Amino acid sequence: MQETRLDTARIRAARQVIDPIFLDTPLYRCEALEPVLGCAVSIKLETANPVRSFKARGTELVASLLAGRAAVCASAGNLGQALAWSGRGRGLDVTVVASRFAPAAKLDRIRALDARLELVDGDFDMARERAAAIARSDGIRLVEDSLDIETCEGAATIGLELVDAAPPFDAVLIALGGGALATGVGHVVKTWAPGVEVICVQPLGAPAMTHSWHQRRVVTTDSTDTIADGVAGRRPIPAVLDDLLVVADDAVLVREESIVAGMRMLLDHAGLVVEPSAALGIAAILEDRDRFADRHVATIVCGGNVDMDAYHRWVGARS
Repeated sequence: MQETRLDTARIRAARQVIDPIFLDTPLYRCEALEPVLGCAVSIKLETANPVRSFKARGTELVASLLAGRAAVCASAGNLGQALAWSGRGRGLDVTVVASRFAPAAKLDRIRALDARLELVDGDFDMARERAAAIARSDGIRLVEDSLDIETCEGAATIGLELVDAAPPFDAVLIALGGGALATGVGHVVKTWAPGVEVICVQPLGAPAMTHSWHQRRVVTTDSTDTIADGVAGRRPIPAVLDDLLVVADDAVLVREESIVAGMRMLLDHAGLVVEPSAALGIAAILEDRDRFADRHVATIVCGGNVDMDAYHRWVGARS
């Protein structure tokens, strides 16, 4: 495999730094999904932890390097929660910049974890610009999801747990936003299980990274339009795209109705309440059943922070 920014020795060492509460998350074959999807599906559940997403695997590494100092990040909600949780335990003064249109449940949880929360009247990329400005003016560490290698290598520990599992998978479906999860897990899978297909999944309404992967250059968009707020970026980071081009076998886009159907399936057949980004893998299977027929597919359920009023509107509205 070509080189990426990630290092396998550091990824293995990361397991000694990350709080064990975020490690060795459930991985199980969900047989109830198989008749409706036409393939074997294993779920890697990253919601059964204090911040209900995979993000703390990365923020644990970041915070371990910054004990007693201050940091700021932009977040769609999950990274902010994770950095606040990791920072609180290490005496780190955390500021989170988010869109005021982010799910209220995510914003409330950031506040509850003692972080300072600043809201902007725009999307994630506007929050990223404001976070960078705060870092410059206050002279504090800017934590940039996916660009900071700790966020990728923390996520990569999920890959270690996947490749250690038996039986092996034919494919792994990974939600694609900024790229930390996809590049981290993809790096490990392609290092230790190169025959497993790494497929990234993004909403049709937030396609920047997927278009960038296919065109092998950074492609930006003017706006996003998706319920999957956790992956709704407009401006891919060049260094992250370079890594993704090495480790991903494919990147696909899925429709909003497929995301909602995936959320409903995870509730009905797996008993899981998930945020839209976590249902992208199921959505990809629904949109291309022939591709996955009779294969064993792993999907990472990456987050469970969802506004319940919105969730009931989406999942309760059956067509």
